[in-house]
Amino acid sequence: MGHKILSRNSVIGNLLTKIMNHRVAIIGSGPAGYTAALYAARADLAPIVFAGPEPGGQLMITTDVENYPGFPDGIMGPDMMALFQKQAERFGATVQQKIVTKVDLEARPFRIWVGEEEHTAETIIISTGASAKWLGLEGEVTWGGYGVSACATCDGFFFRGKQVIVVGGGDTAMEEANYLTRHAEKVYLVHRRDTFRASKVMQQRVIDNPKIEIIYNSALAEIHGDLEPKKKVTGVTLEDTVTGEKTQMPIDGIFIAIGHKPNSDLFVDKLKHDETGYLIPEPGSTKTVVPGVFVCGDVADSIYRQAVSAAGTGCMAAIDAERYLESLGH
Repeated sequence: MGHKILSRNSVIGNLLTKIMNHRVAIIGSGPAGYTAALYAARADLAPIVFAGPEPGGQLMITTDVENYPGFPDGIMGPDMMALFQKQAERFGATVQQKIVTKVDLEARPFRIWVGEEEHTAETIIISTGASAKWLGLEGEVTWGGYGVSACATCDGFFFRGKQVIVVGGGDTAMEEANYLTRHAEKVYLVHRRDTFRASKVMQQRVIDNPKIEIIYNSALAEIHGDLEPKKKVTGVTLEDTVTGEKTQMPIDGIFIAIGHKPNSDLFVDKLKHDETGYLIPEPGSTKTVVPGVFVCGDVADSIYRQAVSAAGTGCMAAIDAERYLESLGH
């Protein structure tokens, strides 16, 4: 009888060990998630990072990063993220290329599911980022990072003295177009309707800018480019949304500016957010309305969306999590 009880307990013990508990669980990667992991690891908190399907976030589709301090010659986005990950792992962070499918922020410790696999965590840092909205053209994939971009602040510098197109009609498109005139010789703003949805102030700035030409009632139908001697965009096909007529136009760069979507679907019914879905932390911190849950990076930033600002908030989130655990005596 004693032997049977021991065996049953062993089975229960084996089941329990499948639920892994962590002091810090980081959902998402990128500059924010990996920086949070680095700081938490150096504080001996042994964080786990659920890096998601694209570890490294949007930088994984960025060819040249020239605006991150410490890389005077620039660096490829994927190479930078590999360095971030390696540095975090050096101090004891565990990085898993897994997708979190469900969370329970009411339970203590918090519960996290990766498919059928369950984890618990005393603190959670959310760094799931935001994704640029795209038109869905094949050329956006083919020429992404080689003339096609969704971030003028990131990539405008590469188009000094060149001609570029901005696609969109909202405030984001207006901001991108105006910003690009600092670098580009000419900026064409392509919009599928004859009126903008952007604020009047932003519209007027574009209209008043002599380096911007507006192309109304037009949609980007196709993107053209060369593979040799250097992979790059060379032109586009525009389609008149009224007549259906197509015209080809030589161009050096294309900026898709139809907005971003924060990757916050797992959390919007649990945490404070704006009308677009960006998570809102407490002012001056990364704390959310749920004690022990912190947010950093682009999922909470609709304004800057830069690698360096994301890394900064990742640092803040790890420090906030460490102090929270100290307040609990953990």
